[in-house]
Amino acid sequence: MDLITFSFLRFFCNMNHFQNSHFISAICFIDRIKIFMPGYRARYRIGQAAHIIARLFILIIILTAIPVCVCAEIQDRFFEDDSAEPWHIVADEMNYDHKTDQYVAKGNAVITKKGRKLTADFVRFNYNTMEVLAVGHVIMTAGEDVLIGERMEMDLEAEIGTIYNGTVFLKENHFYIKGNKIKKLGENSYFVDKASLTSCDGERPAWKVTGRNLKVTLEGYGFVNHAALWAGNVPVLYTPFLVFPAKRKRQSGLLPPQIGYSKRKWEEYNQPFYWAINESSDVTFYLYHMGRRGDKVAFEYRYVLDNNSKGTMMYDFLKDKKVDDGTQDFEETGTLQSIKEWGYRGDDFLRPNSDRYWFRWKHDQAMPFGFSAKLDIDIISDQDYLHEFKHGYTGFGETSDYYSDNFGRDIDEYDDSTRVNSLNINKSWSQYSLNAELRWYDNVINRRQGGVDTTLHKLPLVEFNASKQQIYKTPFYTDFDSEYLYSYNKDGNRFHCLDLYPRFYLPYNFRSYFSFEPSFGFRETVWYVDDFSDGTIETNKILNRQIYDIKLDLSTEIYKIYNINGKNINRIKHSIEPQIIYEYIREQDHEEYPDSIGKNNVVTYSITNTFTSRSKENPEQKNGVVDEENDEPVSYNYNQFCRFLIEQGYDIGEARDDNPEPFSPIYAELELSPAKYLSLQADAEWCQYEDSLLSRNVAVALSDYRGDRLFVEHRYALDSRESIYYNINLKMLDSLEVFGEYERNIYDGRDIRSVIGFLYESQCWSIRCFYEDEEESDRRYGFIVSLYGLGEIGTELSGRHVEGPH
Repeated sequence: MDLITFSFLRFFCNMNHFQNSHFISAICFIDRIKIFMPGYRARYRIGQAAHIIARLFILIIILTAIPVCVCAEIQDRFFEDDSAEPWHIVADEMNYDHKTDQYVAKGNAVITKKGRKLTADFVRFNYNTMEVLAVGHVIMTAGEDVLIGERMEMDLEAEIGTIYNGTVFLKENHFYIKGNKIKKLGENSYFVDKASLTSCDGERPAWKVTGRNLKVTLEGYGFVNHAALWAGNVPVLYTPFLVFPAKRKRQSGLLPPQIGYSKRKWEEYNQPFYWAINESSDVTFYLYHMGRRGDKVAFEYRYVLDNNSKGTMMYDFLKDKKVDDGTQDFEETGTLQSIKEWGYRGDDFLRPNSDRYWFRWKHDQAMPFGFSAKLDIDIISDQDYLHEFKHGYTGFGETSDYYSDNFGRDIDEYDDSTRVNSLNINKSWSQYSLNAELRWYDNVINRRQGGVDTTLHKLPLVEFNASKQQIYKTPFYTDFDSEYLYSYNKDGNRFHCLDLYPRFYLPYNFRSYFSFEPSFGFRETVWYVDDFSDGTIETNKILNRQIYDIKLDLSTEIYKIYNINGKNINRIKHSIEPQIIYEYIREQDHEEYPDSIGKNNVVTYSITNTFTSRSKENPEQKNGVVDEENDEPVSYNYNQFCRFLIEQGYDIGEARDDNPEPFSPIYAELELSPAKYLSLQADAEWCQYEDSLLSRNVAVALSDYRGDRLFVEHRYALDSRESIYYNINLKMLDSLEVFGEYERNIYDGRDIRSVIGFLYESQCWSIRCFYEDEEESDRRYGFIVSLYGLGEIGTELSGRHVEGPH
């Protein structure tokens, strides 16, 4: 349509007295339409007069023809269910029937409103009932979900209808649900008589689940009867009933269970139930059935109070049918059960209790005036509990990873029988920090077994520190550390301690030749002793100690820059930094005070070599400060690819005492990353008096752009340990990875840990198989198939532990 005809029609559209009629309504759509006149083609060149006549002829046809053959956007009364957001219809050809109040759209028909869209070759829409019939290449989108079929009958307002020979695509789970007759039961529900379910793209999915009477509800679950799992065209698994998640948001319900069998526990079934309490809190309950040990109950409560305040509380309880009380156990099988079945190797203590529990809690709290608080609670019933429950939903591994990821704080290792419980309140300023803490060390063995408890608790510990800063406009600098501590021991030492430690610096730089920084520290410590178990220190008396220390730090830097002008690197800087440090602390009488600080009169000298490369961020830029061609500054990347340190100390005090070995071992450290995918770290100590290495540790990491990775570490300490560790990941194909780990104690001739396996990942599924053998633990065999969007199927089998689908 040209400009003259278009302007003429717009003139009629602006005439107010015509706007309420069907006649003018059709014309008013001209500003958003295209005219489709199949019989009208410009086959010959004609003059300007002929063009005008043709335009007038088209105008007469439009003004006299009802219904109108246009592609229109209906605004006045089409789907007036929401005045703020009208329905829209577009097609190559559209007709309107007054008697039935139906619109018929043919050719590339599109109906849209908000997040809903329907396209088809043919559409018949009933305005009164909001019902639509779509035929041919039907595609309907609702939010992010897509329905595709040959034919669709749908109530657009209620979103209820039927799709024939169709497919439903649920984007969040990447689900494809196919069926010859798909019924949409509402906004978020579907029913399929004969269904096929998969998350694989393409006409021939790698896996699919077929079944009858499938019903799926978004934000809920899908249910299907007589379900069969197919691998390609081969059926591999049948179940009379299958449930799968179709969730995009938090919603209460059952979670996948863990299933297994083990010698220590017999049959195992751990069923979690998730309860979404509200937007800011939820809880998961666990019922863990063990045929031989009883039923363990647990919960995990998570909550968020505001952007900076949150917490997670976990609790497990088991009334254990078995105890480790030093006696032999006559089992149900009629055999005499060995004690070691209920204890653990390396554990010299019994476990006579049957009431077993583990309570842990971490909480972060924002407080007024910029203060923050952190609470850490970790209480277990006995020293064997975390050995027994290392794996699983509520096991040590899952708990440790969760707290580390969400709170940035770990919990003590599973084999540590002294658990730390603390409440910390702190505040930081630009140059100062305040930290107050209550710290209780729970000695599990002592609590269970009794006896003298020598564990010292900090109730409280208060620290106030100031970072290094200039004293007004003088050349002097200072920092300050202070601490108040009350040490409490149930059966022994109890004392107050106040420690004040200011330090003063006078840094001096002699041009660019060297820098020299002398510093002086004065430390005042005051105690008030309530009780001291060994009687060596007088009680109910104030003790005080003054100590001063001196430190002299002399260093310089010598460097040279090499112009390489390579393809990636244009310069390399080699820097040599010699340093000499002298430290002095006078000798104290250790017996007079609750703690001691050793004397120190040592000179430490070292040399550090560093190599730093410079490369342009944009290799196309020329060297210099400004790229003259592009008139923009040249930017560079700097990479320290090599650092080598060597140092030794000389103890002046030992030399004055005629000690024949005043020199400390020579220590060396190397960090090297010469290429993007190669790095090496190594350190060693060599004793010149024994002419031997006291320790050496070497670690090498090698990788490539495909994702292959090799890590090797060797650790050695004279007369105590030597071990080697390997970790390898090989990308055999884009989708196939082989992995392995091996750690061996060479000193004792024992294998510590071995793992080997492979991982195959496809677009919609993966399979992971592995074997793991850990010293003084279980042998585990894993075979896990992950069907993306559906879950994991498989087991982890071990001598003591079995895990099922996660």
